[in-house]
Amino acid sequence: MRIGVIGAGSLGYHHVRLLRDVPDAQLVGFHELRPERAAQVESELGVSSIGSLDELLAGVDAVTVVVPTPAHHAAARRALERGVHVLIEKPIASTLAEADDLLDVARANGALVQTGHVERFNRAIRAALPYIDSPRFVESDRLAPFNPRGSDVAVVLDLMIHDIDLVRTLVGGRVTSLAASGVPVLTPSVDIANARLTFDTGAVANITASRVSRERVRKLRIFQRSGYLSLDLGRGSGDFYRLRDGLDVAAMASAPRQLEEYMEHVPLVPHDENAEPLRLELESFVAATQGREPVIVTGDDGREALALALRIMGEIERSLPELAGAAEWRSGESGGESAGA
Repeated sequence: MRIGVIGAGSLGYHHVRLLRDVPDAQLVGFHELRPERAAQVESELGVSSIGSLDELLAGVDAVTVVVPTPAHHAAARRALERGVHVLIEKPIASTLAEADDLLDVARANGALVQTGHVERFNRAIRAALPYIDSPRFVESDRLAPFNPRGSDVAVVLDLMIHDIDLVRTLVGGRVTSLAASGVPVLTPSVDIANARLTFDTGAVANITASRVSRERVRKLRIFQRSGYLSLDLGRGSGDFYRLRDGLDVAAMASAPRQLEEYMEHVPLVPHDENAEPLRLELESFVAATQGREPVIVTGDDGREALALALRIMGEIERSLPELAGAAEWRSGESGGESAGA
């Protein structure tokens, strides 16, 4: 599988680094618009910089698109028009209209689209999946110090969208109602946001994202009838506290009890705990393009996460009318919302 990388910024650099030795893939090169950055990456990683995007696309079967979000549509569309498979970093596009266009072009040309929601490959998430059983309440916190990278879009599309995808994956079902709030702090768009989602299953998710925090936090807590999962996505670890078998609930209610009397602690460790999530994502993309595995995060998954993120942004905007007309996501919103959002 001949593969290339479009965009060699801070994240694209790691796409190039890892694709050099992904099994069953031949890294042809990368395309980067900034000559000085292209020269730096070429020198450090020993991978060819290809000055023309058309030249790169002519020599590959697949590409990863790692350019700023507003440029996702243009770069991915050029690849898909040639029948080149694409992995597009999250969010899949800036608008639903753009996302729908990409999926239409992919279908028309027999190309595969995978969305780069890399947290699906997080060690803690992979270790927790076997224990997920109809969550009733999910609480997610994703906090980070300010970084200009990603600030071209609201924090909902920059950071929160990771957790939107995770919550949709873990809970299942359809979001029937939501409430959201947020404020700009360092950029013209929203830098801190909170959303409360209610699903048709009865589950509720409370999601908070900030890019103006002192500390970096990526934590997910999942409550279900069988117990409680606490995941630290930053460390890639977690714990599952589940009710012990044969528990006498009436007896338990008669007096105060120690946690160990009614809960069993299960450390959450994946079998390949040292695997780098981005490498796993790239390996899964290569395997999917070769038909060896299904696509883990489809283009439709990316579209649904984007649709829900835009609903959240719309709710925030209603409480902050000064954002009207200034938010980048409004352009092309006529693509509409899908039933799954």
